[in-house]
Amino acid sequence: MREICLTGKVFSGSGEGARFIELSWVKEQISEKLGFIPYLGTLNIRLAESGIYNKGLLRKAKSVDICPTEDFCQGKCFEAYFMGKLKCAIIFPEVADYPEDVIEIIASANLREKFRLKDGDLVNVTIKL
Repeated sequence: MREICLTGKVFSGSGEGARFIELSWVKEQISEKLGFIPYLGTLNIRLAESGIYNKGLLRKAKSVDICPTEDFCQGKCFEAYFMGKLKCAIIFPEVADYPEDVIEIIASANLREKFRLKDGDLVNVTIKL
């Protein structure tokens, strides 16, 4: 099994991820397709240079798709492990202007609280392909 590791720093986002995750159809699909009920929010990570390259490798990898209803964009997810300990997923909104150096992580728990994270903390997430 191949793995891709992404490393970066935690930063505060605009709250868009939380608004997306709280939609009932999104929660249902994440629960069905990824096997956990997501905490209502995402952890935003600004990737290091090597992480941007590794994120690019995911473009060709098989993803779990979150298919929209109404006027929302599709999201691509990859099952992963946060800090080698907690099952999570990386979610990429499929929007044209989404930053190359950013990932959003969803999990069953509030990752900031569980791992006592603050903006600027260095973290990693491992995607198993």
